[in-house]
Amino acid sequence: MNNLLAWASVIGTGVLELWAAIPLGFALKLHPIVTALLSGLGSMLSAIVVIFFGTSLRNWLIQRLQRKSGGRGSRMTRIWDKFGIPGLGFLSPLITGAPLGAAIGISLGANPRKLFVWMTIGIVFWSAVLTTAAVLGVSAFNVGS
Repeated sequence: MNNLLAWASVIGTGVLELWAAIPLGFALKLHPIVTALLSGLGSMLSAIVVIFFGTSLRNWLIQRLQRKSGGRGSRMTRIWDKFGIPGLGFLSPLITGAPLGAAIGISLGANPRKLFVWMTIGIVFWSAVLTTAAVLGVSAFNVGS
C-alpha cells in the first residue's frame, strides 16, 4: 500500500508540474523508470483535462497567464507564432507545464487532437531527459561522496 501512495503522489504532482514530480519520485525512492512514467502520466492527465474537458479551467489559466505576461507577447505565444502546434506541444511541458501549455494552445486555435499528440511527445521526451539528468546527478553526487 505504501508504493501505491508514492505512485499516486508522483502522478498527482505530475498533474501540477512535471519538474516537481521527478524529484518527488526520487525522494520516495521509486525506480527512475517508474518515476518517469508516473510523472509523465500525471502531466498527460492534466493536458487531457484542459484540452478536452476543461473550458472553465482553461479560461482561468489563460486569464492568469495574461495577467502575468501582459497578454499576447508571452514566450509561448512567440513559440506558437514561430513553430505552431509542434513547437508549442513539445516545449510547453518544459516551459509552462502541461495544463497551462494546453490552455494556451487551445486559446490560440490549436486542433485539440494534434495538440495532445505533440504534448504527449513533449511530455515523454522531457520526462526521459529530466529523469536521466536526475539519475546522472545523483550518481555523480554518490561517486563524489
